[in-house]
Amino acid sequence: MFKKLFLGALCIFAFAKANSLQAQTTQAKQYKVKTVAFYNLENLFDAEDDTSINDEASPIMEMAEGRRAEVYKKKLTSMARVIRKIGADKAQTAPTILGVCEIENRRVLEDLVNHPLLKEFDYGIVHFDSPDRRGIDTAMLYKKADFTVTNAESKELLIFDKSSGRRIYTRDQTVVTGKLDGDEITFIVNHWPSRRGGEQKSRPNRVAAAALNKKIMDSIHSINSMAKIITMGDLNDDPTNESVKVTLNAQKDREDVKPQMIYNPYIQMLKDGYNTLAYRDAGNVFDQIMFTYPLLSEAKQDGYMYYQANIFNPSFMTNKTGRYKGYPKRSFSDGDFTGGYSDHFPVYIYLVKEIEAKTASQKG
Repeated sequence: MFKKLFLGALCIFAFAKANSLQAQTTQAKQYKVKTVAFYNLENLFDAEDDTSINDEASPIMEMAEGRRAEVYKKKLTSMARVIRKIGADKAQTAPTILGVCEIENRRVLEDLVNHPLLKEFDYGIVHFDSPDRRGIDTAMLYKKADFTVTNAESKELLIFDKSSGRRIYTRDQTVVTGKLDGDEITFIVNHWPSRRGGEQKSRPNRVAAAALNKKIMDSIHSINSMAKIITMGDLNDDPTNESVKVTLNAQKDREDVKPQMIYNPYIQMLKDGYNTLAYRDAGNVFDQIMFTYPLLSEAKQDGYMYYQANIFNPSFMTNKTGRYKGYPKRSFSDGDFTGGYSDHFPVYIYLVKEIEAKTASQKG
């Protein structure tokens, strides 16, 4: 069963009271807060039949043709309602960066960012078509006012079935580098191969995905050993599985993270009993956000620093009763639209950057 995730107060915003004279002669520290999030959108497919992909297997396409447009519109509203709230209690706005997966094409992203609940945020889109057999892709949304893309590419994951030798078509990894208020950061958005056929049998596929992830980061580090890199996604593995813990060598404790290594705050969350999804009454933290050493305060770097990681699991997104009590309130079940959201909870981290507040005398 799911435990309620209580968010700690963001103590960096504790400001001392000062009288008017002190206000004229002293400066108080202030911080910009940005949310970086990831969300599995659970089969966000449009209502049109695309013969170039296997979209017939999508829940919307399995419905009567007359219902598809209505369900698609409701699904977009569900996704938009969640997205605008992720991290908003501390950042006071929707995520600046949002990695997504289980989306059909660029069109569904355009419809999503232009939804009335999200249009004000003016999101840009980075999307590439993947060869996935289900026709689903990864992508990244970003606020154009805060983030400028300098490079974007798709990294192909080549894996093969050991018995037949045939290629297993899965999701590529989306890699985006840009400037967040002038601070260069690279984002990698993942949706690693599923556990179809069983965890053990499918494990090598996720280890291969992790190896590609590490290769991407190693390539960036060969150019800049102190690069800020954030990798996120639905990994279909827990933080303690081989792909994450061994192949990526992700660390649980900040003090163990050294240059060119990564920190994974979701290792501790799994240990504490939190979950981003559940299957057969077992909780998992498949959705994770990890990042390299320079984003930790220990690195004493300029620009944005990591502050806190969370799972977004408010009451309205959680089943209250019945067989699936405590599970995410998903969009589709038993071939029908439930009015829910996704079978995964979103994950997010706060990045903070110190800014100097002007004194009263400077303002005058």
